[in-house]
Amino acid sequence: MINLNEGFAPNGQPASFNPGQVVSHVSYGYRGLIVDSDPTCQAADAWYHSNQTQPDRNQPWYHVLVDGSHEATYVAQSNLKLDPSGAPVVHPMLNLFFYGVDEEENKYLRNDVPWNPGQPPDAPPPLPPDTPQAPPKPPAGN
Repeated sequence: MINLNEGFAPNGQPASFNPGQVVSHVSYGYRGLIVDSDPTCQAADAWYHSNQTQPDRNQPWYHVLVDGSHEATYVAQSNLKLDPSGAPVVHPMLNLFFYGVDEEENKYLRNDVPWNPGQPPDAPPPLPPDTPQAPPKPPAGN
């Protein structure tokens, strides 16, 4: 019997990384910032088979903003390690998904803007907590 009150957990590995953590690719050496993850590879078969490394699909995969570029990539957990350098990440989409940095934890603070490549959010990202809002502008002509 299936109990619909219990959550579904795939038979994959637990995620080792969380959004906001800075990582580096073990083979290619680039640094990046984790935005989101999937419990297993969600890429199409054609994309997966064109991937040079073809790591196991049945492990967490991460959406990563590549430091110092305009690129975002999709990387298997087995190809990542934490980056302990503490160096800042530079990426044009960083402020869309993050609102600050916890320097003690070397972690960026993720906002609520969903990761949805190819479909930009309907509204600008929310202001960080405790940020004063600008006062409304007076009507034109007054």
